[in-house]
Amino acid sequence: MAIKTAVFPVAGMGTRFLPATKANPKEMLPIVDKPLIQYAVEEAVAAGITQLVFVTSWSKGSIEDHFDRSYELEDRLRLAGKNELLDSVRNILPKGVSVAYVRQAEPLGLGHAVLCAQPIVGDQPFAVLLADDFIHDSKGGCLKDMVDLYAETGLGSVAVEDVPREQTDRYGIVSLHEGQRQGQDVISAIVEKPNPAIAPSTLAVVGRYLLPGKVFEILEHTGRGKGGEIQLTDAIAELLSEDSLIAHRFKGTRYDCGSKFGYLQATVALGMEHAEVGPRFRAYMEDLAKSLMG
Repeated sequence: MAIKTAVFPVAGMGTRFLPATKANPKEMLPIVDKPLIQYAVEEAVAAGITQLVFVTSWSKGSIEDHFDRSYELEDRLRLAGKNELLDSVRNILPKGVSVAYVRQAEPLGLGHAVLCAQPIVGDQPFAVLLADDFIHDSKGGCLKDMVDLYAETGLGSVAVEDVPREQTDRYGIVSLHEGQRQGQDVISAIVEKPNPAIAPSTLAVVGRYLLPGKVFEILEHTGRGKGGEIQLTDAIAELLSEDSLIAHRFKGTRYDCGSKFGYLQATVALGMEHAEVGPRFRAYMEDLAKSLMG
């Protein structure tokens, strides 16, 4: 069965970026000239996703506007002969990709946000992408590799990376079966934000999931966990008693763009690679580094 649907939980308040996110969703913060959410959507489309489901809240109208057509802007760009810019705004969503929006009325956690998408997703396997976990892979895409892995094994997966032990209380942490199934790391257990002293490993789940539709049934009765929220991690922990999931060690670099430091790291990294400004920006950064070194 092909994976055709991706869920984007974008209802969070983005308080770590206030006041910038007072009227502008954190998912719309730009990395050079594209918002975070567009990078996530492009990753999904590159993986063969054709249905995008955004779980929003009352303050997220600019996300809907971004993925809608702006005929007045397009007309002005056309009349001005700015064809490259015209293509960039016309092709934010390619043909054949549909978009749906559903509201999360209360901020009850990631698990609840995913559950809000169930009426649209149904009982099919689906992907979940968190836009502020920006995974930069110039040779492919994290989600595409996960979709290919599903086609090969029939198993869902979550993206993981090693983190310092003192940071395990910021993530869902997985432990692995001693053996391997079909050459892949299979998850034996997952726990939400464990204390570093008792964390089962340092292998942290980051914002890419490929899950079977039955996780919705589990989420319907998942109680509130860490932080008083309905945790997707807790539902996955129960799912593991019925289904196997693979821990996917993705290629590329992950930037935690939910933090100011990670956001700055991503901006610098992509700025130096940007087709238009990259060479000048890289030269500037090299000169800056030399001046700081004295």
